[in-house]
Amino acid sequence: MASNLPSTMYRAVQLRAMETLLCHQLGIDSIVLMERAGAAAFAQLQQRWPLARRLLVCCGPGNNGGDGYVLARLAHQADYDVQVLALVPPQELHGDAGLAATAYINQGGSWLLYSGQGADLAPRRAHVMVDAILGTGLNKEVSGITRTLIESINHSNLPCLALDIPSGLSADTGRVYGVAVHATVTVTFIGLKLGLLTGEGPDHSGIIAYEPLGSQEEMMQQIPCAARRVLDGEVGAALPRRARSTHKGANGHVLVIGGAEGFSGAARMAAEAALRVGAGLVTVATSPVHAQFLNIGRPELMSTGVAAAEGLTPLLKRATVLAIGPGLGQAKWGRDLYEMALRMPYPLVVDADGLNLLAHTPSKRDDWVLTPHPGEAARLLDTTSQAIQQDRPSAVQALQQRYGGVVLLKGAGTLICDGDQLALSDTGNPGMATGGMGDVLTGIVAGLLAQGLRPFDAARLGAWLHGRAADVAAGRNERGLLPSDLYGPLQALVNP
Repeated sequence: MASNLPSTMYRAVQLRAMETLLCHQLGIDSIVLMERAGAAAFAQLQQRWPLARRLLVCCGPGNNGGDGYVLARLAHQADYDVQVLALVPPQELHGDAGLAATAYINQGGSWLLYSGQGADLAPRRAHVMVDAILGTGLNKEVSGITRTLIESINHSNLPCLALDIPSGLSADTGRVYGVAVHATVTVTFIGLKLGLLTGEGPDHSGIIAYEPLGSQEEMMQQIPCAARRVLDGEVGAALPRRARSTHKGANGHVLVIGGAEGFSGAARMAAEAALRVGAGLVTVATSPVHAQFLNIGRPELMSTGVAAAEGLTPLLKRATVLAIGPGLGQAKWGRDLYEMALRMPYPLVVDADGLNLLAHTPSKRDDWVLTPHPGEAARLLDTTSQAIQQDRPSAVQALQQRYGGVVLLKGAGTLICDGDQLALSDTGNPGMATGGMGDVLTGIVAGLLAQGLRPFDAARLGAWLHGRAADVAAGRNERGLLPSDLYGPLQALVNP
């Protein structure tokens, strides 16, 4: 993931409107934009692979293919050994793509019509492949010879530069339409596509390089963005240095409700995470079976055994934020605690079995943060995990409309929605795919709420902190990462 990406992200229809604005307001011809795109992509190729001299440029029938022809022409002029592999004969292209193809051929560039054979991808033993097959307008399954070409690119074991978006990937959702190019680098133009950073986008995009092609901040403000990335400096702005006179009561009291018999670890991890991000006090209401030893390794936690919902009453009087769900279970004990918590007028973070109970008895409120993974989201919307993952932006918006408050949909490219705004956190790594990571996130969000952050900010900054702490803790060793490994990095990250 590149570090110079803009904060704003767009859907395909918004990008087309932005391109129209570029042409009309700045007086830029569309062919000039195509020339800029091809030149920017060629510059990225030279930067990323400075020793590469032989290129195979795969061009489709639309404007994405036109970008590829521009790159091919520039590389040919720079004495690269270039071969264009075309899905359709260049002379059959129209508009700007046709102009770009004609200019390449008039410069003496060579091309080969793709026959559907994998052997076509290895002429002259290319150093780098360029994917200029399908652009941002894709909205159906990739099939036929186009699918064969994409599969052959993926099987070539060559580095690949994708232009604007990896072919086969939805610009809006990050869904793969049957098959998509696995790019080493994606150079994306004008605006950052939402689909590059969520769903299956991160698995296919590789390193993302952003090229605005002349788009300006003032102009981009005329087109509402689809979502905003959480940026590195936002945590420091939201959590300024504390006054010397502050005290624990000024930083909130989180009550974690969970830990049915045999599941004390989940509540324990959530509770420590709340402390590590700065909550003033944290109490765990848990099963009496393990209440006496839950805080042995972390004596700063207050642990109270609760045999029935009535036992929550004195604890609720002291709390300012509730976190319910980690290790809660769905038996009578957990259901009773859950129902009592929902009657309280405190901000809530609901996760794990709290979400499963919510799916059984749906309700709606404005002051909670729900943190489902795709499986829990599917139960909440009475659908499948696959359907959730195929359109994560629509899923998180549907969840928010049905249940209210703020919804944080976990996964690659975590999405956060409050009904008016959509945010995305692109921190984190595959090492987080282990039990207990969600419990840590629950505690982070609750701890931020306790310190006075609004629910939307607590959720989006909590997602960012969660992922960045995991990145720091894992380093290059993602496999074997433990949720408790995040505590040290978390403390450092909330003290920038």
